[in-house]
Amino acid sequence: MKTNNTITARVSCVQKNQFMLLPCEGESKSVNADKELLGKLKGKFYNLGLEPPVVGDYVKVITNEYGDALIDEVLPRETVFKRPNRSGHSEGFVKNLLEETIVANFDYVFIVTSLNQNYNENRIARFVSITLNTGAKPVVILSKADLCDDVELKVEITKAICDKADVIAISSLTGYGIEQLTPYLQKDKTIALVGSSGVGKSTLLNTLNGGDLMKVNHIRDSDGKGRHTTTYRQLVKLECGVWIMDTPGLREIGVLDMEEGIDETFSDVVSLFDKCKFNDCSHTNEPGCAVLAALEDGTLSEERWNTYLQLHHENEWGKAKMMQIAKFTREYQKMCKAAGSRCCIANR
Repeated sequence: MKTNNTITARVSCVQKNQFMLLPCEGESKSVNADKELLGKLKGKFYNLGLEPPVVGDYVKVITNEYGDALIDEVLPRETVFKRPNRSGHSEGFVKNLLEETIVANFDYVFIVTSLNQNYNENRIARFVSITLNTGAKPVVILSKADLCDDVELKVEITKAICDKADVIAISSLTGYGIEQLTPYLQKDKTIALVGSSGVGKSTLLNTLNGGDLMKVNHIRDSDGKGRHTTTYRQLVKLECGVWIMDTPGLREIGVLDMEEGIDETFSDVVSLFDKCKFNDCSHTNEPGCAVLAALEDGTLSEERWNTYLQLHHENEWGKAKMMQIAKFTREYQKMCKAAGSRCCIANR
């Protein structure tokens, strides 16, 4: 006789319309918690336009011993990592700005950047801002310390980017600094790995597990860049019981609705605003401007100030675009209702 059970599982991998699912501990004895299930979405996700689950999501699943399991519901998320989706358009030609959820339900974000040509303070600040906005703890991992002659200096420079982030220099090749990651490797905690391609995320994952889990590609010596080793997002469980999300290499990531995270990352910059002579200071040419004074005496670098302005510009642009889309949607709904339309938007 065909039997179906409803269980809770976690999404470990997504490829097109197929989902790999890991049953959670304590589920029915008829389900092997160590065995992945292949799942598909129930029709209501398509009929109602529901957001599909992503790697890291906990879901309610209807098992089927004779076929694929069916994902019935996505459980509430604790943390999410999102990015703007411009649908392939450049900034000036975006018509529909959407948010793309990348991964969900993580406790720490390991922001991996290598101590070679890849090292970039602006990129680190960007990732730290996004992480802080999710509520997770940012941990900046400076990889390939064996290739750097001034590791401690780079650590101090990175710490100056944001006092809310932990900074650890490591070398997966020599083992340098790896022991400093132990406090984060707790059973049932989840770590999301982010960073550009070729910075050593997969090598780090293999090192933490004590064996090969991920394929590793070599980088180009000429520019320090590499091919994307991980081609899709996936969730793996290490021997110590910690969950790790490995994501495809992200060279750049956009900012959307990130004001709180940006201000936390640049708390030193924000603190200057209260010291300006005028409350509506634009920090361009006003007398008594604390920002201009800090730029002049060197306590605030031009690069850090410009990075702050750039991130806020992206954030404001994204919010304005989302407001335009929301206004269009409201007007379209009113038009459909006034015409007695049965369009899907008007009836949602």
